[in-house]
Amino acid sequence: MDAFPEKLSDVMQRLALASGPSISLREIAAAMDQRSLGAFLFIFSIPSIVPMPPGATLILGLPLLVITAQIAIGRSRIWLPRRLADYRMRQTTFARIVERSVPWLKRLEDMIRPRNWHFGGRFGESLFGLYALILAVAVVVPVPFGNWLPAVAIAIMSLAYTERDGNWMTFGAIVGIAGLAVATAIVLGAGEAISAIL
Repeated sequence: MDAFPEKLSDVMQRLALASGPSISLREIAAAMDQRSLGAFLFIFSIPSIVPMPPGATLILGLPLLVITAQIAIGRSRIWLPRRLADYRMRQTTFARIVERSVPWLKRLEDMIRPRNWHFGGRFGESLFGLYALILAVAVVVPVPFGNWLPAVAIAIMSLAYTERDGNWMTFGAIVGIAGLAVATAIVLGAGEAISAIL
């Protein structure tokens, strides 16, 4: 897919102004159209970046598995279970979320923009989805201090995917490799410690 003519922040602001008394996740996904997968992937990666109680990522990271799997199999738009798709929030609540998130999203968009995109086509997008799925598994698996970097990598790559920025996609992929290396080292270290004790 080519670069989108409208930035994600502009879509969100337009949607907040045009929505009625309430808005459903289905309507939000429809408005985002072919960028819905990247946008929802970014949204669901945030809870795994902020400090959470042990084991919380096991639940909060599950949507990441669902979304990355959809990218890996070649879907161009997000699919949501009916119950989740029909969930509605008040327009005032959605407008408040947009008002708070758009300023920093615009700052990110000043850095992340369409350039050097080499991940187009069915194969490239499926490859990205498969790699993001591996990172999502690393987020979900309860490894102490091993979830943060993979979640950060997913957040970076999801925005790069949404805006078609090959530079930031590459940077996010490198962060992901570092995250997988840290998680693997923690698991191996824990295994050696347990073996030494036993």
